[in-house]
Amino acid sequence: MMGMFGRRNKNKKKKEKIDIVFNGLVIFFAALNLFPLYWLFTSSLKNSSDVVKMPPDWFPKTITFSNYVDVFNNQPAFRWAFNSIVVSLGSTIALIIVSCLAAYAFSKLKFKGRNVIFIIFISSLMVPKEVMIVPLFRIIQDFGMVNSLNGMIWPNVATAFGVFMMKGFFDSIPDSLRESAKIDGASEFTVFYKIMMPMVKPGIGALFILNFVQVWNDYLWQLVVGQEENSKTLMVGIATLMQDLNPNFAYKMAGATVAAIPMLVIFIFFQKYFTSGISIGAVKE
Repeated sequence: MMGMFGRRNKNKKKKEKIDIVFNGLVIFFAALNLFPLYWLFTSSLKNSSDVVKMPPDWFPKTITFSNYVDVFNNQPAFRWAFNSIVVSLGSTIALIIVSCLAAYAFSKLKFKGRNVIFIIFISSLMVPKEVMIVPLFRIIQDFGMVNSLNGMIWPNVATAFGVFMMKGFFDSIPDSLRESAKIDGASEFTVFYKIMMPMVKPGIGALFILNFVQVWNDYLWQLVVGQEENSKTLMVGIATLMQDLNPNFAYKMAGATVAAIPMLVIFIFFQKYFTSGISIGAVKE
């Protein structure tokens, strides 16, 4: 009996040591992934000469915010940031509405050719957006949306990714809930809005983060559509600083930091829904 308890204690201590090693590795790789953000932020607080200094200063000896002041004084950064927020939020909110409606229809409603239409719809995910740049631009041009935020918003709404993702969440909800609500006299929209939507909040949160980040970083399409200075987004505007021959690297680091901050804030606020949405979506009922 004593030998059995001894073996259990020994195995428990061995498992604890293994857990400590793995936790240490996780912390190490997490710090390794966060280091570029740390270097970006600290470099934006340095003078330009200190950014390229060898050996580097791991922490700025003299902290200055003049780079951020120059970014907003010398460039229409506030306008660029406003454009990016409007495009990213507008695209994401519209995508969530459209995707949830379509995903609910594909998941819960019975109509002829549902599976065939869904397969065709999802097949569009295999076509890269870069392939459609020219015809998509011609369509936007015909609608008079060049150099406008509408031209950046609506093409990002016409994607099947949100439908594909949200359908999995609607599939996990028992059909008996919808049938019970219909028996009680609830309309189809009432079932969708008051019963189904609250139950797929984790999926909506995950979709919000994924699409917001994707649209925020959609440099190519925003560059093609926003050709005028006031119609540029933050990503396109900051990229013009990188292309400039100005050797002030700290100034460019400050611009890149300004472009990265909104994504970090969005993830911090929605990480609860993102992590729970990914974990729930990974489980098949």
